[in-house]
Amino acid sequence: MRITFLFIALFFMNGILSAQEKYTPTQENLENREWFRDAKFGLFIHWGIYSMLGDGEWVLTNKSLNEKEYQQLAAGFYPSRFNAREWVRLAKEAGMKYICFTSRHHDGFSMFNTEASDYNVVDATPFKRDVVKELSEACREEGLKLFLYYSHIDWHRPDYYPWGRTGRQTGREPAGTWEDYLQFMDTQLTELLTNYGPIGGIWFDGWWDKPDADWQLERQYSLIHRLQPGCLIGNNHHKTPFEGEDFQMFERDLPGQNTAGYSADAEVSALPLESCETTNQTWGYSITDRNYKPVKQLIQTLVKAAGNNANLLLNVGPRPSGDFPELAVNTLQEIGKWTALYGETIYGTRAGEIAPQPWGVTTRRNDTTFVHILELQASELFLPIQGKRVKQIVSFKDNTPVRYKRTKEGITLYLDTPLTDIDHVIKITWR
Repeated sequence: MRITFLFIALFFMNGILSAQEKYTPTQENLENREWFRDAKFGLFIHWGIYSMLGDGEWVLTNKSLNEKEYQQLAAGFYPSRFNAREWVRLAKEAGMKYICFTSRHHDGFSMFNTEASDYNVVDATPFKRDVVKELSEACREEGLKLFLYYSHIDWHRPDYYPWGRTGRQTGREPAGTWEDYLQFMDTQLTELLTNYGPIGGIWFDGWWDKPDADWQLERQYSLIHRLQPGCLIGNNHHKTPFEGEDFQMFERDLPGQNTAGYSADAEVSALPLESCETTNQTWGYSITDRNYKPVKQLIQTLVKAAGNNANLLLNVGPRPSGDFPELAVNTLQEIGKWTALYGETIYGTRAGEIAPQPWGVTTRRNDTTFVHILELQASELFLPIQGKRVKQIVSFKDNTPVRYKRTKEGITLYLDTPLTDIDHVIKITWR
């Protein structure tokens, strides 16, 4: 069965190896891009056998572990508390509209039932359950879209060679060819886009490990768009988007900023945008990392992302048992209380008339502008919005009128101070 499947996959793939014309997204793809822009908030989940070591998803290479010994973790992986529906419920109650799950991270272990390798959660563990399948079913039941993280790096396979910048001290011996590795990835992507229903997007990561390699992204992207034309492709390569990509992400940063040091070469494109961030300090589960960001900070990051025309993809690293750490659950629940009240000011909006400022951001929808005041000590706020006629200006929280003065230069809002809200939202309705 394995040989038959690989033959079919490679035969299908050979039909798209010819040079691709300039990428033209389908109508379904364009509609999904708009859905993505409206969604604003998603849950990132980093989970694999690395969680058993409690030291993040990079532990194999960071600690220069022997890869053959690392493989033995799979034999003891039995996450008895894993419940896909509970994951999805927590995400939905937090106000999230989609989930992005690590189907295969840099360690090369697949969290789905793949015919391309025995090194997967069904064949190599006593758990024997297809995590991606259960998560895809739970997402469909609750109306959330499922995106799949997929690593271009592999610290396990010997045909990921020459070695990249990472994973060099794990004891591997090279074997096979680079083309073997590319075909392996295309086979797995075919499985993910064939066996698990509609997939919202593929979230690639790792191109940066070997930026000069012949990644054949054109053929890979063509394969994805042929299998599911509406599936969005993003690549965390930290560059301006390549041909064939449908959204652009910024790691630990808002678009156009480079505070994390990853995005110096990434111009902000006209594609849908996303910022990804951690709830604590690490992506994968770390037993020592209880340094969770304050809820206020995370909510303000969500608001700032919306004001920068981007989504926020907020990460949680489940324990090896399959459940979320209590502090992560508490964080999601507190964010959910805020989105239940203020979600209208971010969902379905676009960046407002005023560029992000030290005091906050603006978002807009149709004839309404939401002024998100995050940090302001003064009792007045000048908005340089011209050429619009005001119908009403009120506090979003209680709909009470806000005093203002209109001049040809803009609008001055008169506010009560000090402002103590996480996000003091003023709603302006235009005529």
